[in-house]
Amino acid sequence: MKRRIRPAARTELWHPCAWQLQSLLLAYPDERLPGHLSLARRAAPALPERVRDPLLAFTGHAERTPAGELAAAYVATFDHRKRCCPYLTYYAHGDTRRRGIALLRLKQAYAAAGLRLADDELPDHLAVVLEFAAADPPAGHRLLTEHRAGLELLRLALRADDSPWAWVLRSVSATLPPLKGDEQDAVARLAAEGPPEEQVGLDPYMPPQHMPDPAGGPR
Repeated sequence: MKRRIRPAARTELWHPCAWQLQSLLLAYPDERLPGHLSLARRAAPALPERVRDPLLAFTGHAERTPAGELAAAYVATFDHRKRCCPYLTYYAHGDTRRRGIALLRLKQAYAAAGLRLADDELPDHLAVVLEFAAADPPAGHRLLTEHRAGLELLRLALRADDSPWAWVLRSVSATLPPLKGDEQDAVARLAAEGPPEEQVGLDPYMPPQHMPDPAGGPR
């Protein structure tokens, strides 16, 4: 039996701009958010419509929402709801030893590309992955595509919660190939069964509560 080889990831010139903006808008909304929103307003119009419009929709919402209210919504969404988990390897590996290995490989890939993480940053946070993709588009595109099922599940969960960050996930999805049959099956399986549940083997990357305190860092 011949092994099916996935075609090499194809990136467009606008991909790094899109991924960088998405990374900034998925970070915890701290005092830097106004600058991020201003940048998105200026840069997003150059992107394809399917990528641009959701980003501008989120930007408009964030500009109209008081900073404290937006920050509280971010914590309630990403820190208190497991189904809205922004850590991509969680969807494939849950809280298992295999996730610890996946996190280590990600950190090694980032180091090889010259991307250094803060001590309180996990390498599989979607904002971090997008930042890496903006710096190394071919490798980042492959990484995002590998986690396509988890990304889709996160997008659907955010949409079901009527979360404004669903717009950003819609924009991220628009930078990637459409879901194929096996990926659709993976999404359905994850939605029905959830990730694996072995609660060991994540140190030194996973804090006790699974999610870092967003007030302690940019993610």
